[in-house]
Amino acid sequence: MNGFFKVPTPKNEPVKNYAPGSPETIELQAKLTSLRSVELDIPMYIGGEEIRTQKTKSIHPPHDLKHTLGQFHQGDATHVEKAIESAMTAKESWEALSWENRASIFLRAAELIAGPYRAEINAATMLCQSKNAYQAEIDAACELIDFFRFNVQYMTELYAEQPPENSPGVWNRLEYRPLEGFVFALTPFNFTSIAANLPGSPALMGNTVVWKPAESQIYSANVIMKVFKEAGLPDGVINLVYVSGPVAGDVIFKHRDFAGLHFTGSTGVFQHLWKEIGQNIAHYKSYPRIVGETGGKDFVMVHPSSNATEVAVALARGAFEFQGQKCSAASRAYIPQSLWGDVRKDLVAILDDMKMGPPEDFRNFINAVIDQRAYTKISGYITQARQDGVEIVSGGNFNDKEGYFIEPTVLLAKDPKYTTMCEEIFGPILTIYVYPDDAFESTLHLLDETGIYALTGSIFSRDRHAVELATKVLSNAAGNFYINDKPTGAVVGQQPFGGARGSGTNDKAGAKANLMRWVSMRTIKENFVPPTDYKYPFHSA
Repeated sequence: MNGFFKVPTPKNEPVKNYAPGSPETIELQAKLTSLRSVELDIPMYIGGEEIRTQKTKSIHPPHDLKHTLGQFHQGDATHVEKAIESAMTAKESWEALSWENRASIFLRAAELIAGPYRAEINAATMLCQSKNAYQAEIDAACELIDFFRFNVQYMTELYAEQPPENSPGVWNRLEYRPLEGFVFALTPFNFTSIAANLPGSPALMGNTVVWKPAESQIYSANVIMKVFKEAGLPDGVINLVYVSGPVAGDVIFKHRDFAGLHFTGSTGVFQHLWKEIGQNIAHYKSYPRIVGETGGKDFVMVHPSSNATEVAVALARGAFEFQGQKCSAASRAYIPQSLWGDVRKDLVAILDDMKMGPPEDFRNFINAVIDQRAYTKISGYITQARQDGVEIVSGGNFNDKEGYFIEPTVLLAKDPKYTTMCEEIFGPILTIYVYPDDAFESTLHLLDETGIYALTGSIFSRDRHAVELATKVLSNAAGNFYINDKPTGAVVGQQPFGGARGSGTNDKAGAKANLMRWVSMRTIKENFVPPTDYKYPFHSA
């Protein structure tokens, strides 16, 4: 069959609101109950095999440490080697499959998540990552559906980009080949959608993948693999292994066929991996593609012309949704002296109204942080702030008796370079610096020079001159910049996501630019009537 096929026009998946008594709420609560009633035995997936090593580790909800959701089977270096072998074995037939059939698999996966798997993938994300229903919905369901649908559209647009000109008797064309080798996807705990997209986008472009998820996300990663398999993804295209980072890296980054890294995680880890790849560069068949989205110290800059209530709501949502465990979360704010009193009053009132507890209770806005390591790190910042005499405007309490619960905490720093104004915390702590009203421009420069990151940020102002000034001064301070909005909530197809400086390679997940990283172009020139005489016209003189 031949044809210039047009794929279904992608549209953003509508977000369900989970109002009390709604059909989606009833279905999701039933699924939560069902998943809590069984203990899953979760294998690795390598080729067509489910691998069980009998070396298992239990999975517990971060908000209910006494409950066991199941256990996963831990792997070792031999499983990484087997995953690479499986990926390379599957590569020839997968990249030879026509693009429309690859597209169909991911479009079917999107429909499965939109329909029969929606409650399951949301419930799994709520239970193992302690997300409330709405946060799970916008992540595990809607964003993942959008990634799959829009990536298919972007793939067709990319393939359609061809040389605009042809000389007489010549046909020029571009071929977009998969990379020569396998791609390693190293994915984070905080977004189920990212965990699926990082192996999914290279696979869509004809690559085969070794996927290592964060340990704390394995429970929902298992649902993703179920969706991939039901959608018809051939065995070996995406191979899921549960090993430590160093074990995976020691095998993968020394392998001749390593062709690319798709990463979301900490800046320190990404820099370490880049260094390791560089040290092994002579061993590879090709120069590996390195794509990473890493840390952030995301800001909200407030101009004196702003509305205090709007600022307070943006700070509360931007800093504390999903306990601040978003790389885009508002972590530092610069507020003019004249507005601080009103912003403080409104913000404290909002936080006092927020309920904290398990996500199964839909009344709770705040849930648990992901694990003991995160709890210890985040609570340590609060303890140190107290010792340093930093004013705690709101929150400041924490308890890990039943789960890893930390109150939404607002600090007021007199020093704009105080630790919590500079370092990524990845938790529910917002630090505020109050500046003199007449120091708006100098504070913009101060903001720009604070810290190593440049992921997201926002400006609140009703003064368009101030908006224009901030947009210019902060042009390199954020890859995603928001005007009169919180710095979180990027939507696929609307706000391609990524940052630069210490925040990553800015290859924009949710954009055609990201897919470009997973192909290698070949230019083909065809001459229909080759010359039969070596001489050019000027030789006739």
